[in-house]
Amino acid sequence: MAERRGWAVPWRDVLITLLAFVLAFVVGAVLMVVSDAEVSSQFAYLFTAPSLALGASWDKVSSAYAALFAGSLGGIGPITETTAQAAPLICAGLGVGLAFRAGLFNIGAQGQAVVGAMVAAWIGFSWHLPPGLHLLVALAGGVLAGALWAGIAGVLKARAGAHEVIVTIMLNYVATGLLAFALTTTAFQRPGRTDPISPVVDWNATMPRLEGTRLHLGFLIALLAAAAVWFLMERTTSGFRVKAVGLNPDASRTAGMSVPSTTVLAMLLAGGLAGLAGVQAALGPTVAGTPTPLSAGLVGSIGFDAITVALLGRSRPVGTVLAGLLFGALHAGGLAMQSQAGTSAELTTVLQALIVLFVAAPALVTTVVPFLRARRASLTGTTPTTGGLSS
Repeated sequence: MAERRGWAVPWRDVLITLLAFVLAFVVGAVLMVVSDAEVSSQFAYLFTAPSLALGASWDKVSSAYAALFAGSLGGIGPITETTAQAAPLICAGLGVGLAFRAGLFNIGAQGQAVVGAMVAAWIGFSWHLPPGLHLLVALAGGVLAGALWAGIAGVLKARAGAHEVIVTIMLNYVATGLLAFALTTTAFQRPGRTDPISPVVDWNATMPRLEGTRLHLGFLIALLAAAAVWFLMERTTSGFRVKAVGLNPDASRTAGMSVPSTTVLAMLLAGGLAGLAGVQAALGPTVAGTPTPLSAGLVGSIGFDAITVALLGRSRPVGTVLAGLLFGALHAGGLAMQSQAGTSAELTTVLQALIVLFVAAPALVTTVVPFLRARRASLTGTTPTTGGLSS
């Protein structure tokens, strides 16, 4: 019987996660109906002609979610758009998750991605190297820049005791300001232009892609990065030290581990992965085949979205990949939902927040879905009560 109980726990977690998605989409459907004036006006006739209100609500919700699905998974083009959106989220999410497991809150992935994109783009448009080598050098430069940027917070944490949250938040602002300043200099500004935009990255430094789609080398790199993080954390002594320090730094210190060195190493690795996300933004091609020029908004909110990706993925590589694909699908489908169904693309951001909320708070899901409490009680042999205590 104990063995059966042991197997029941993962299935319950899976069920809660699935129900979290369902609840998030249900709440999203309610928001669509309430926010649409034409649909909500039909509820004035709910008791006299209920089919008007229910029909209008169904048309609104079904068309929006159908467009969301079509824009993210409805063919080769949408699927590859999803992979393109997911690739930088996976890389940055891996960086945030790795820092989490070291007991560090790397809220500076945004700044690390920005400096990674800056260096990668600069190498891409200012250096002229042979094909293959040019991309490799630009990629390495962006990863190294992100690692060094995060290393600043790691060193300050290890040597001076500065809190990494405060330091990385400040470094986000510094990175954003540095990019804005760089785009006004001759080294970054496109010749003949006065607006803050860089030259186009050389074709040699662009990630190869599947012709006519957004599927490019960056997605494969993101998957390889996830595999590398898994190997590091599960099969190496360095990964063991990172996890040990994250769980109990005092015990790790007693066991002879260097907590400061491990802290710096974790931040370097996390920053390198976030820098790789910036490289994806700078060197990843569009459908036309050329990368988007470096500008103040090129990186977007990748670094901040990575925090939710890491949380949803439980800071594990496989979970981060799946969470990145989910958020990539929501980003890709959001534009289709707006253009085809007339629903605001910002609703996808609301859906992301709701999914994270429900997944991160399983007690909330069990409260909303009562049969889960009864199922848990049957597995543990307790009687559920309103106070949460068995009688």
